[in-house]
Amino acid sequence: MQKKGVFLLQESNESIQALMELFKNDKDFEVVGSSTDGIAAISIIVDKKPKFLITELILSGYDGLSVISKVKEMGGVKIIVLSAMCSDEIVKKAIELGADYYMAKPFDPKLLLERLSFIDNASYEKKSVFPNDGSGNFYKISLDEKISKIFINVGIPPHIKGYVFLREGVKMAVDDPSVINNITKKLYPSIGEKFNTTPSKVERAIRHAIEVAWNRGRIDTINSILGVRAYIGAEKPTNGEFIALVADKMLLEKM
Repeated sequence: MQKKGVFLLQESNESIQALMELFKNDKDFEVVGSSTDGIAAISIIVDKKPKFLITELILSGYDGLSVISKVKEMGGVKIIVLSAMCSDEIVKKAIELGADYYMAKPFDPKLLLERLSFIDNASYEKKSVFPNDGSGNFYKISLDEKISKIFINVGIPPHIKGYVFLREGVKMAVDDPSVINNITKKLYPSIGEKFNTTPSKVERAIRHAIEVAWNRGRIDTINSILGVRAYIGAEKPTNGEFIALVADKMLLEKM
């Protein structure tokens, strides 16, 4: 099966190299070109005809919004914005101009590949990714991506099992906050059933993920992101406390 071409348009060569590493051994996608300059990128995209463009918004030459508009006029290229700029206004403008998906930096590499596959699906429709909540504010970054951004910032690496289990636990707590009061009998078993493992392994993996974050010494970052309680030195929250803190942050952002 022929791989789908991806063009990388990012703010620095370092960012491009990091993304190239991600695609180096991927079976579905390959990098066919890259640039840090929006003007130069347009002519290369015309020549290479990639299936996907992954672009920042802060660029030399044309900015990312201008690139999105011009590339969409060409047709045939699906656009993912991968940017540290993620205010509602900027996200909405990017989607209006033609972006198919928006991911915030720092990002989960595995999730980026999943989103490429999702957007490549013939049944994909932009509205299924950005549902209208009735207020007109329908270009929200997904809950998965918001949770992933917090985990990466606090130092939980995405390749460990506890990362996935924690994210699932936070999503469950956002949907039903009362699950925090029944973490042993409901939350762990539900996650274990979904991922074909035991509740005790879920508990241990989540505990390990939290310990990894604390061992990396990012206490100030953790406190500033969670903004609820000051953890000091080796003090760590329980699994339930950590899940509840992140879920509360997600719920507050929805208000």
